[in-house]
Amino acid sequence: MMNQHSYIHPDAKIGQNVTVSAFSTVYEDVEIGDGTWIGPNVTVFQGARIGKNCRIFPGAVISAIPQDLKFKGEVTTAEIGDNTTIRECVTINRGTSDKMKTSVGSNCLLMAYVHVAHDCIIGNNVIIANSVNLAGHIVIEDYVILEGLVAIQQFVRIGAHAFITGGSLVRKNVPPYTKAAREPLQYVGINSVGLRRRGYSNERILEIEDIYRTLYVKGHNVTNALAIIEQEAPVSAEKEQILTFIRESKNGIMRGLS
Repeated sequence: MMNQHSYIHPDAKIGQNVTVSAFSTVYEDVEIGDGTWIGPNVTVFQGARIGKNCRIFPGAVISAIPQDLKFKGEVTTAEIGDNTTIRECVTINRGTSDKMKTSVGSNCLLMAYVHVAHDCIIGNNVIIANSVNLAGHIVIEDYVILEGLVAIQQFVRIGAHAFITGGSLVRKNVPPYTKAAREPLQYVGINSVGLRRRGYSNERILEIEDIYRTLYVKGHNVTNALAIIEQEAPVSAEKEQILTFIRESKNGIMRGLS
């Protein structure tokens, strides 16, 4: 449904039962899936790919060009999965030649004033609270929760099921399943509450805790800790996920307890 005070470019691809509210603008080379609601005063620029049953609230700007001086006008996208909610004044910039896209997964919630810069890749079931700022080239894996006013440096990776407390400055990678807090950012435990909510057994949670106790609590350097975890921790998908994440973290991981 198009409001008489909105504008939809004739070349935009609009699904069934889509609402575009008053004073919103949808440019060419845009795709919007069935059942999505676009609230008032939303701007959807070229390259937007919005899934089904999304809700985009007033003042949001989707797929504006990157705030990157290296951007040369290449044809890129900003992609949003199904059932994702974008609250007031969120900005999601499209990609550059690095990844050619910025993407937000399905079943996500981005609260008011979140900024997602170019080439960020956000997984599914992610919650990003008010006024979080993501620099370019960040990867956020599934089920991550970022509390309000978190700021993340470019090229950082946040592992699945991690939880970062409000107001944190994130300069290093945050491994999966962990809780991060303090300044400078450091490990303060695992996200046991979130894991229980998602059906993880106490046994699996304890195994994850033991892995991070070896890494962060027992005084080993990272190289030695990884060797001990490889040899002594029970075989599990979580163990392999953690080891792979840390080994691939070329810019380092957050520090341990101090």
